[in-house]
Amino acid sequence: MKENYSQMCENILNNLGGKKKLLLHSCCGPCSSYVISYLTDYFDITILYYNPNIFPYDEYLKRKDEQIRLINDIKSNIKNNIDIMDCDYDNDIYNDLVKGLENEPERGNRCKVCYRMRMEKTAIIAKENNYDYFCTTLSVSPYKNSQWINEIGKELENKYSIGWLYSDFKKKDGYKQSILLSQKYNLYRQNYCGCIYSKPQ
Repeated sequence: MKENYSQMCENILNNLGGKKKLLLHSCCGPCSSYVISYLTDYFDITILYYNPNIFPYDEYLKRKDEQIRLINDIKSNIKNNIDIMDCDYDNDIYNDLVKGLENEPERGNRCKVCYRMRMEKTAIIAKENNYDYFCTTLSVSPYKNSQWINEIGKELENKYSIGWLYSDFKKKDGYKQSILLSQKYNLYRQNYCGCIYSKPQ
């Protein structure tokens, strides 16, 4: 039977026992918009912008700038603290990891490797900096495999002894809400996931 990751998230949120610290990997401002609004009552949130898969570099910078702008626009209107942690851009890391998977279809094994790359970095940093939980915004997209995301998250939780916040943020109109919030804040919405293989030719 397929797991209800949205309900599992709710169960964690309802049993936190006070405000906690969350390291939230974000792929872009539009995806993070709804996720932040959904989680801000429960956590002090640090956005981790770690996306070496994005190509070209100008696109990476554009998305990062939009992420920073969103946080600056909303921070005075949300309940708890929000901040951003920026990581270096190194597209070679991604390219090395997906060698041999270049011809995989979108949503195939290359994407699974990409999920893990970004989520493992998040788990490591969360552990090193004493966060209570780590998570990613990736599951807000209908094009991302929430089962893979949560299976990887659980594996990393066990590996690094850091809490994984289960999620399927596209549920409860999450994706729709992210579109509305993107319009509200006039966010740039990209037309491809990020890597060179997903980029329209």
